[in-house]
Amino acid sequence: MESWAGHDVPRLPGEGVSLRLYDSARQGAHASRPEGAASMYVCGITPYDATHLGHAATMITFDLVQRMWRDAGLDVRYVQNVTDIDDPLLERAERDGEDWKVLAMRETALFREDMEALRMIPPAHYVGAVESIPDIAEKVLMLLKDGAAYRLDDGTGDVYFDVSAAPRFGYESNLTREQMIELFAERGGDPERAGKRDPLDPLLWRGAREGEPSWPGGDLGAGRPGWHIECTVIALNLLGDRIDVQGGGNDLIFPHHECSAAHAERLTGEAPFADHYVHAGMIGLDGEKMSKSQGNLVFVSRLRADKVDPMAVRLALMSGHYRSDRSWTDELLTEGQERLGRWRRAAAAPAGPSGAALLAEVRERLADDLDTPGALAAADRWAEGALGGVTEDPDAPALFADTVDALLGIAL
Repeated sequence: MESWAGHDVPRLPGEGVSLRLYDSARQGAHASRPEGAASMYVCGITPYDATHLGHAATMITFDLVQRMWRDAGLDVRYVQNVTDIDDPLLERAERDGEDWKVLAMRETALFREDMEALRMIPPAHYVGAVESIPDIAEKVLMLLKDGAAYRLDDGTGDVYFDVSAAPRFGYESNLTREQMIELFAERGGDPERAGKRDPLDPLLWRGAREGEPSWPGGDLGAGRPGWHIECTVIALNLLGDRIDVQGGGNDLIFPHHECSAAHAERLTGEAPFADHYVHAGMIGLDGEKMSKSQGNLVFVSRLRADKVDPMAVRLALMSGHYRSDRSWTDELLTEGQERLGRWRRAAAAPAGPSGAALLAEVRERLADDLDTPGALAAADRWAEGALGGVTEDPDAPALFADTVDALLGIAL
């Protein structure tokens, strides 16, 4: 699967700084110290609807991680998936009387356009679940042979992971068993499925059903993969047994990331799967949770069609800290548009306050668990000085533009 087109990222003077990130498993911020190339796996979309602002905010988070790593001189191996076969996709296609493959291709293409407009640095590998099915089937068979998975004895051909094979299960989410069971039921799990060894056992392989797409699975029989094992296999195949960051929205902490890490750790014998489990907050609308079920999604493509500058959208989303659940409002967008206008005027000034001091402060703020509100405030102060007639540094406007471009992804 093809990713979106990239863009040139300015090289900044001086040296980048070490990044500290909050790790959900350890429940605190810790230094990210990749050895060699930095590796990151981010869970992408299930393409049954257009890119909404929650998707955009999550992707901005990991775009900032990548920018900070690159600024520090690290090579980055970034992988993102597309869950282009899953129940929600099939359900939406059936509801609308549409071929599920056409729906997936159309929404994936729109997502790529939105990511390019928002100036996300593309992943090195953009991988669909469907193209990964042979590898997934192979890994499920490995888990079966290892005794970490089992077939249901009901003729369906369904295969489940045995969570007792992951003695550390729950370390990432830090939830009680009761909390896990509750969330498992809410987020695509089936705790009441008859024949399972444990209510929390996740599906690895769904045997073929009449009227549903399926693929050859070798000794597994025909079927299609479960959700969690998909990300496990793509990450292991492209990034290796251990990765620096596994990322996504905070609604993926459990069960998705917990289960995918458990699968990886059983397959490789390495733990933890990720040095940092990093999760972005949810975006609401006018104080209400933004969700497909409530029909209150704000789509990036709709804003673009209304001639809203994607850079203003990006600034608006970065005005809150990435880990916080926060709300999208018309006022927030207006503030983003006004900030973008001020910055562009300031970048055109003949001189301004020290550009080196600005760069150092933006680096420092972003290094502290991606403190974008602090970074934006630093840029605001510089812009205020430049527009107020400070002429300390004639080279500062150009460095200001390069700094917010390279580190914040804002083109002026």
